[in-house]
Amino acid sequence: MTADDGDRAGRLERYAELAVRVGANVAEGQTVFVTTMIDHAPLARALARASYAAGARYVDVLFLDAHVRRAKLQLGPDEALAYVPDWLQERSRAMAGNANIATTGDPEPDLLADIDPDLVGRDRPKALAEIAVQQLTERTVNWTGVACPNPGWAARVFGEPDMERLWDAVAFCTRLDEDDPVAAWRDHVEQLERRAASLNELRLDAIRYRGPGTDLTVGLLDQSRWLAARFETVDGRRFVPNMPTEEVFTVPDCRRADGVVTSTRPLALQGDVVRGLRVTLEGGRIVDVDAEHGAELVRAQLGTDERAAYLGELALVDGASRVGQTGLTFWDTLYDENATCHIAYGHAITEALEGEPGDGVNVATVHTDFMVGGPEVEVDGIDADGREIPLLREDTWQLTA
Repeated sequence: MTADDGDRAGRLERYAELAVRVGANVAEGQTVFVTTMIDHAPLARALARASYAAGARYVDVLFLDAHVRRAKLQLGPDEALAYVPDWLQERSRAMAGNANIATTGDPEPDLLADIDPDLVGRDRPKALAEIAVQQLTERTVNWTGVACPNPGWAARVFGEPDMERLWDAVAFCTRLDEDDPVAAWRDHVEQLERRAASLNELRLDAIRYRGPGTDLTVGLLDQSRWLAARFETVDGRRFVPNMPTEEVFTVPDCRRADGVVTSTRPLALQGDVVRGLRVTLEGGRIVDVDAEHGAELVRAQLGTDERAAYLGELALVDGASRVGQTGLTFWDTLYDENATCHIAYGHAITEALEGEPGDGVNVATVHTDFMVGGPEVEVDGIDADGREIPLLREDTWQLTA
């Protein structure tokens, strides 16, 4: 082993430890479920080592392969699209009370681009999504998502499989490049939470987005609260679901969204890339979808759940974001949604509510984030008196926190 090999191995171990101890915050005696791609095996192994070192009782790794999925779409029966075997549903239910780590970083983001988008959009394990929704609502799982650098993903980002450059970007975005990444994460989370607190003090009634191809107003609920970075299980275990994370977010009133919004970044979605997405909303519902490429895929996904066409999350991200500072499009939603403001259609993030979910809180088996922010997009808060309060101008945060 060369010195460089040792450095790379050490980097992978530090990254896995950050995901286990800060992201999922694995507790002693928990089972750790890892859902990953076969191309991410080195990270999966490092996550297993870090989990056992943190006191995990057992680590269960499920490997996925996009080429197997392609075979199903090309050659399998139509009923295979929604089929989920009982044993896989039982695995998902067993996550309650335990930890879950999922990896992203698609090695072949265009692998399904030539497949009928209606098939791709309908290929969703809805039974698993329903279990996940229940666990999210009941807050029974401490979970996180991290990306795994790989040559295919690097080639998509840089035009060449420059793994070192991608690792440098990932390390910067996840604060792995800091002398004390855990302390850096603590400071970062506290800053985001101060920002969320400043928004909560305003008691906003709505958020308005204005920019090229965008003029959208989305109402908020009386019980909507802005949150950031850190979630907590019903048992009081705190964890960071997304690494990286740069957002403050809330739950919209799914009955109150009107206007048009144009995505400002490509959206990697189910094995294809949606470009130039533009959606129109009336009375809270997406009533029209257009795109330079991938509109059929979005429409098919919306068609899998009667509540998918309503909004479930609003998230604000400013230009101080480390992801945004890289100037890169990562072609991976975990990263790209943390480069700029985003909106999600589908299920609401119920942690961002005060009290139990009620009317106006969307419940769906879909949750898809798409990016809507940038220097040319103005974001305002609207209070109960109709006063507009600037929140973002030229990607700069306008409040004091």
